[in-house]
This record gives sequence, structure tokens and C-alpha cells, in this order.
Amino acid sequence: MMETKTKLLLKILIGTAWLDGIIYPQERIYLRETASKWGLGEDADLKNLLSELKPVSPDECYGWLEEYLGDNPTQNDYDNLLGAISALVYSDGDVQLQEARLLTKLQGFDLVAEPQRSIFDKILMSIRNLYRQTLTSKSE
Repeated sequence: MMETKTKLLLKILIGTAWLDGIIYPQERIYLRETASKWGLGEDADLKNLLSELKPVSPDECYGWLEEYLGDNPTQNDYDNLLGAISALVYSDGDVQLQEARLLTKLQGFDLVAEPQRSIFDKILMSIRNLYRQTLTSKSE
């Protein structure tokens, strides 16, 4: 059964939060509030992911991203993805320079001119780098 775009988007956000190996308290609050707001708070799959008993691997996140955007991603799908990731990045109220750079980079992708696989790789690599840099700057 094909999952709804909204559920896939939330799964991508959960996977994004796991890219640095840990879900921070602000991210946890944001993800749970978003699940509730989107009417997905009682979804069994999402409850399991939100329980944090098992980390989400980058490959899982990549798969959800691929499924979400599909073979011919629309600008609306991309805008929804960008908006949701932006909200997650801003959820801790402390936007780092690296986070601002990531959002600028994500906004610059051209869905028409670039191959789909290339877009996926760039999005995930950008998100992964953001969390690594944020983690490094917060531990200094």
C-alpha cells in the first residue's frame, strides 16, 4: 500500500533528525507536535519511529525521500519538503550559519535540470553535513 505524502514527509523528518545519530530534545518535541498536528500521532509506524528505540539509518531516510519525490517530483512536493526540513532546522530556535547555508543550498536545486538521483544525494548530503557541523559547533 502506498503511504500518504504527509506520512512519508514526517518519516523523512524523523530520518533527518537521526542523521547525526541522536534526536535532540527540541527535535523530539517538534516531531511529536508535528505528528499530532498532521493527525498522525496514533499511526503505529510513526509511533514506533518516534519511540527512538531503533535509530533510522541514512539509507532508510534516502528510501523515504525517493518514494516521496517519486519519478517526477513536482515543485509542490519539493516546496513541502523544503518547508518541513526548514521547520525542523528552526525548531531549536538557534539557527547556525551552517543551517542557513543548507537552506539556501536546498532552495537552489533545479528539479528540471538535474537528474533525480543527483537531487536525492545532494539533499541528504546537505542535511547530513548540516547536522555534523551543528553538532561540532555546539560541542565547542
